[in-house]
Parts: sequence; C-alpha cells; structure tokens
Amino acid sequence: MNYKDLFKRVIALISSPAKVWEEISREEDRRKVLGAFVYPMIGLCGLSVFIGTFIGNTEGVAAFQIAMTRCCAIFVSLFGGYFLAAYAIDQLGKKLLGREDQYELNQQFVGYSMVVTFVLDIVSGLFSISILHWILQFYTVFVVFEGARTLMKVNEEKLTRYTLIASVIIIVCPALIAAVFNELSVILN
Repeated sequence: MNYKDLFKRVIALISSPAKVWEEISREEDRRKVLGAFVYPMIGLCGLSVFIGTFIGNTEGVAAFQIAMTRCCAIFVSLFGGYFLAAYAIDQLGKKLLGREDQYELNQQFVGYSMVVTFVLDIVSGLFSISILHWILQFYTVFVVFEGARTLMKVNEEKLTRYTLIASVIIIVCPALIAAVFNELSVILN
C-alpha cells in the first residue's frame, strides 16, 4: 500500500477534482478503488477515532472500551455506507439515466466521491468539529458534480438532478448506518 499516492490523490480530489476525475476515468481496473483508496481511508478514519478517543479522556480503563466501540462504529458506518451508496447510485442510474447495471463503475464513483467524508471523519476523530463537519460536507456536491460529468458521463440536462441526488446518497448512507449502529450499541450495552 502506497500512502504517499493515497495522500496525493486525496489532496488532488479536494483541490482540483475535475483534473483527477479525468485521470480516474482512464483507469482500466474499476475495482482498484477498494484496495487503493476506500479501505485505507476507512482504516485511517478508524485509527483517527481510536486515537482521538484517548485525547482528553478521563474515563480510565473504560476509555479503551469506548475507543473500540467508536472505532467499530466508524468502520461499520463507512464500510456499509460505501456499499449501500454504491448500490443506491446504481439504482439511480437505472431509473434516472436509463442505464444498465454498472456496479463497478458506481463503486469507483462513490469511493472517490466519499473523499470529503473520509477527510472530515479523520479530522473530527481527533478534534470536535461536529457542526463544521456537516457544513463542510456540502463540498461533496462539487466533487460529485465533477465526477458525474467526467466519469459517469451524465447528460447536461440531467446533471444537476443526478448530482444532488447522488450527493445526498453519499452523505446520508454512512450517517444513517452510524445512527443505527450507535442506537443499537446503546440498546445492547
């Protein structure tokens, strides 16, 4: 795993998404996104939350249990949210664009479109930025717009609608799974 290339891709996706989406569209292996981007980013999010739990924590021995629970919550929410969003966007492509199954293309699109979510989860794992976290999520719309235009090749007349729906799916799916996981953790604990 090459973390140097991973960080370069993250910075490029955030700073100039149009250029990076052009590079991504030329990639032959659509499933490469999983091992080269999504899984390492989920791992970094989990590590960030795990370390962040110990910062300023006065719970003592219980801090480890809290850290593990929060780490599991972020893993489950991002992992499940990624696959749920990829499936939902595949269905969106069928309904809105009249396309056939393009699950691997949608996995690639969702994986790289979640870059803002990943970065914000890494930062919010270490520092408390909850309100700012949700405000900055709106940058996902721009990343998705560029990806829909370049990688997904959505027609101009459907681009805005597709971008908005896909952005909501990409932002809400991990949050929804996190809410369910956290609620179940409280109930079962």
